[in-house]
Formats: sequence, structure tokens, C-alpha cells
Amino acid sequence: MHLVRYVEPNAPQPRVGTLERGTVAPLPGVSSFAELLRAEVAEVHDLASRAVLADACAVDDVLLLPPVDGRTEVWAAGVTYERSMDARIEETTASQDVYARVYDAARPELFFKAPAWRVVTDGEPIGVRPDSEVTVPEPELAMLVTAAGEVLGYAVCNDVSSRDIEGANPLYLPQAKVYDGSCALSPGVRPAWEVPEPQALGIRVRVLRDGTTLWEDRTSTARMHRRLADLVDHLRRALTLPDGAVLATGTGVVPGLDLTLLPGDVVEIGVDEVGTLRNPVVATSDLGWLAEAVDDPWVRAAHR
Repeated sequence: MHLVRYVEPNAPQPRVGTLERGTVAPLPGVSSFAELLRAEVAEVHDLASRAVLADACAVDDVLLLPPVDGRTEVWAAGVTYERSMDARIEETTASQDVYARVYDAARPELFFKAPAWRVVTDGEPIGVRPDSEVTVPEPELAMLVTAAGEVLGYAVCNDVSSRDIEGANPLYLPQAKVYDGSCALSPGVRPAWEVPEPQALGIRVRVLRDGTTLWEDRTSTARMHRRLADLVDHLRRALTLPDGAVLATGTGVVPGLDLTLLPGDVVEIGVDEVGTLRNPVVATSDLGWLAEAVDDPWVRAAHR
């Protein structure tokens, strides 16, 4: 079962429900994911068991939306796998030691990734900056963290990054990480009560160009250097998160510096027990519709 946010034909307001065996059923009295993240996980578990089957419909008859809205923010962690540290050192022309130092430091690297409205989901395009020469996908497990710090569930994340911009100077990290089309989340959130071992999940990624596999790799959350609970603890130490947060947990697979995403490519990511995410690649200049989709979610349908 997955928790999903969706909109029905001729209905302007999104709903939140469960997705199971191809059928979407709304949760009683819930209209946003932000509401779920303000509640206790036990309450959401109870709501999910009482999905309104009388109002259920086929998933093909609705438009699935990113599982983030309201004041919920997307954050991300870096250098949580050994391969991630090696890749950062490889790409950096100055201050290489900062990545080796943060890998073993008590405090993890955490950075803001996206506001809710800028997030794309399955089938929607991710972007490449016009001033970046090396843009890569970063497949990650994402946690949906409630306002009280509980983990409600898990989603698939593509933390798209401009490696050359970050590599030129670590202070350029926000420009390398935060831009139109740099954050994709799977539409389905697998509830935490259905994922008993989140630090033992396989992760795979594939980049297609002209229908042919250009690059693929895989890893497992078992290879993380950090504990998930530790990342949540540091995120909440000095932040008020009234509608919770999505926290991407870092990547363990990074392509070589000879690979960069180009418009027309397709990125596919899968996380065992959680879901899949597939996104075509476009230039960031083609993503202005994201602002329009805030008021009219059906704008998204034209870009899938």
C-alpha cells in the first residue's frame, strides 16, 4: 500500500488517499499531505485503515501528484555513503578535505533542496542548468518526517545535481543543488509500518539515451555510513517544521565525470519495497509551468 496525493477530473482540489492494487481511495477528512505530517504516525495508520472505499476509483482515472504540499520542505543529506565521499573528492578542484572530514564527523551534511511547489514526480521532467557541464542523477531513499520527528514513510528521490558547479567551490552547493527540475519524488509513499528494515533496501538507477542504456548502477541503504535516525535528529535540532519535511538520505552511486545528463535523456530509479521513479530530462527553461501548477494541478498533465 502507498499513500498518495492526487486530483480527479473536473475537481480543482487535490485529495490524499491510499493506492492499493491499482485502486485509489481517499482518506476521511484529509485534503493534504501536510495534514498527515502534522499528525502522529499511529493516527495516519488508523486513517489508512479507514480509507473511503465508496469513493474509490482506478489510479488511471486520476492524476498523481508529488507527495509534498503546504509548508513542507524538502531537505537532503550528503556524503552519507563512501562512494559519495569519493565522488565529491574526485570532482572538487579545491578544498577536497572538506568531504573526507564531513564523512566521519559527528554532524552530517544537510542542505535545503526544494520548496513543495518546485518538486516534480513520476513522468514529469527534471532539469539541467544552462551553465552546468556535468549534471547527474542521484538516486536516494527519502523519508517523510512528521512535525514531531516520526518517520511516516519512504519515497524515491532523484537529487539532481550539477557536479561541476559544486566541484568548483563547495560554497556553490546551493546553486548546484537547488534549481528548477532538480528534485523529483515518487508519487507513492510507502508507510513506515510496512518497511521494517529501511537500512537494507536495494537502490538502482539507469540513464537512457535514445532508448539505449547509457549508464546503470546499484547500491543498498545497508552501505550507508549514517543512521537514518541520526539524520532526522540533526535536521530537527534548530528547525521548526510545522508541516514536517521530506529528507533525502544521500546517494551511494555516482557516475564518472564523463557522464552528464542531456535534454532527451530518461532517468529511471527504483528502491526496493518503496517504488520507482522515471523522469525525462529537459532544460530548466522548459520548467516555468511549475509555478502555474500550484493553482491548477492539471497543468502537470500536459508535461508528462
